[in-house]
Amino acid sequence: MRIEEIYQLYKLSYRVVKDTREDVKNALYFSLKGESFNGNKYALDAVKNGANYAIIDEAEYKVDDRLILVDDVLLCLQQLARYHREQLNIPILALTGSNGKTTTKELINVVLNKKFNCLATKGNLNNHIGVPLTLLSMTPEYDFGVVEMGANHQLEIEALCDIAQPDFGYITNFGRVHLEGFGSFEGVIKGKTEMYQYLRDDHKMVFVNQEDPIQMEKSSGINRRTFGGEGADCPTVFTDADPFVRISLEEIQINSKLIGAYNFANIAAAVCIGNYFGIPSLEIKDAIEGFIPDNNRSQIIQCTSNKVILDAYNANPNSMEAAILNLASLSDEKKVAILGDMFELGKDSMLEHQKIVDQISAIGLDAAYLIGETFYKTNGLNSKMHQFKSFEEFVKSFEGNSYTDTTFLIKASRGMALERTLGYI
Repeated sequence: MRIEEIYQLYKLSYRVVKDTREDVKNALYFSLKGESFNGNKYALDAVKNGANYAIIDEAEYKVDDRLILVDDVLLCLQQLARYHREQLNIPILALTGSNGKTTTKELINVVLNKKFNCLATKGNLNNHIGVPLTLLSMTPEYDFGVVEMGANHQLEIEALCDIAQPDFGYITNFGRVHLEGFGSFEGVIKGKTEMYQYLRDDHKMVFVNQEDPIQMEKSSGINRRTFGGEGADCPTVFTDADPFVRISLEEIQINSKLIGAYNFANIAAAVCIGNYFGIPSLEIKDAIEGFIPDNNRSQIIQCTSNKVILDAYNANPNSMEAAILNLASLSDEKKVAILGDMFELGKDSMLEHQKIVDQISAIGLDAAYLIGETFYKTNGLNSKMHQFKSFEEFVKSFEGNSYTDTTFLIKASRGMALERTLGYI
């Protein structure tokens, strides 16, 4: 069946599902496969439970006229999303980067929704499956789309841009993240700037942080709008971050609910994009001030007399360094870091973890707890730093602590699940 015909099946409801545990009624089910599951096995259940049709790619499961056999279900999903994008007569802004993608995407979304009926990527559905699902959720009532794109190897952003065909792009930053897949920091830059190359070739537009020399260099020759300090197209000024970030736009002060100076660029990008699309400054201010982070991203949580900066959704060397510097800069009297291992750093993993240890030692926090097999192998700790091979070992030592009136930073890669620490503070 041709993709144009499958598109007509999709248009029956403009709903796509990939899991029979979701509500499949009146939807088009895609039988995706993974290392430990085969969606083809559940295709018949999907249509029996109300799905209009199911897309399969194994002939043995073709036992019902509502099961549509294709060569490759994932490729079909991507082709359908691309075809749908071609029918959408709306602008799409894509963003990628090493840190801050999801927070920036959410900020852009709340700002743009002041003027448009804007749909943005849900959560972090930003890969070769998530991007097509995001596009296919853009039903006719939407008039703007924001698509987050993640990558951990070369050519991934290029492929996602080919599907989403963005009109505008933004790269948050370049950091030492996914080094195992990209190979090096230079590999990260090359991989992320595939977005710039797509937009350059297609004569589209990018938003660029003027304070980032790499971004300025790599976006040269593209139609761009800059933000940052003096001389930028959209001048934004950092005021302070103790703990929440405040910035100035023209004569207006924006008081965000985001912590850490590292969030300044994320806010400034959303301001610049809103400004470009003609959203009044006071409405931009209202949108940003109303945004409250969740899902373990830069949240401030009160635990009795203690304050917790919970930033345990993910971590890489750059974001870890920035979070530690932010903790140290706060005016709070007592400051403690509880940090977990950073993943996907390849051959540089030990080196990057040791840099974090050296940073903490130089800053001189009241205490630091380092959790995980890699942090456990680091050396050069001072008397206020403590190592634990596992979370369970940490809990045995930390449980029953007597901390009061203390500010804690909790940060680690997602696999460490360090939000569990909240139960012991």
